[in-house]
Amino acid sequence: MQLTVAATQMACTWDVETNVAIAEGLVREAAAAGANIVLIQELFETPYFCISEKSGHFDLAHEVDGHPTLKRMQALARELGVALPFSFFEKAGLAHYNSVIMIDADGSIAGHYRKSHIPDFPLYEEKFYFSPGDTGFRVFDTHFGRVGVAICWDQWFPEAARIMTLMGAEILLYPTAIGSELDKPEFDSKNHWQMTMRGHAAANILPVVASNRIGRETDGELMIDFYGSSFIADETGALLQEADRDTQGILVHSFDLAKIAQYRREWGVFRDRRPDLYGPLLTLDGYTTPRNG
Repeated sequence: MQLTVAATQMACTWDVETNVAIAEGLVREAAAAGANIVLIQELFETPYFCISEKSGHFDLAHEVDGHPTLKRMQALARELGVALPFSFFEKAGLAHYNSVIMIDADGSIAGHYRKSHIPDFPLYEEKFYFSPGDTGFRVFDTHFGRVGVAICWDQWFPEAARIMTLMGAEILLYPTAIGSELDKPEFDSKNHWQMTMRGHAAANILPVVASNRIGRETDGELMIDFYGSSFIADETGALLQEADRDTQGILVHSFDLAKIAQYRREWGVFRDRRPDLYGPLLTLDGYTTPRNG
């Protein structure tokens, strides 16, 4: 089966309508280029509000039912015949989550994922806003194949990528918001960021796509520069397409999923797994029984 996937990247302002319109334009551009699945970056409706802790930002959250942008993206997916992972700030009762709704090509909802790993660093104050996700890792059956989607900080955890692959994912998608560091302004994580996900591709023998935002965002004296560099990697981890650090646009690439599945089966990685030896992964300190002393 042939799958054509697109990654997008864009800058965001506090004008939600403008941000959504830009995202829609990128989706239309990607669909015109033949894309079946189009990945938009994390929390694209607004700036990345997590650079600060402000209770007023909770007003940005929406419930799934009646979410205006979700409805708009569903209509867009239906019109263009594309699948769209929709990243948004979710309100669920008194809880709040960093979530993705997988919209299939007929506009229907294929499933719902809530971000599992929640970071807490200067400029990435997500624990103030988001509860840890309670969905577990998810893969979604779409018109174009089985898709695994995780969110930003999730992408640093090989366990998440392996679980989605074991659940039958044929490609992994990571909507992202990452850039500069407040306490280390000279530090650039771009290469490490890409290499980690390229490692997931190589270890699990399936393509990986990441979409990151661009531009400088500020909140009072706080400032973050997002470095874009959205990319598409193949099943060996090779970098096929890469955006630059500051240009809005799309990346598009096609994959033969049947050919990749055959390669994954023949390579033997999943045949030779030893789950009986992986107990330490279920602990934080690597010991399955308490240490003496």
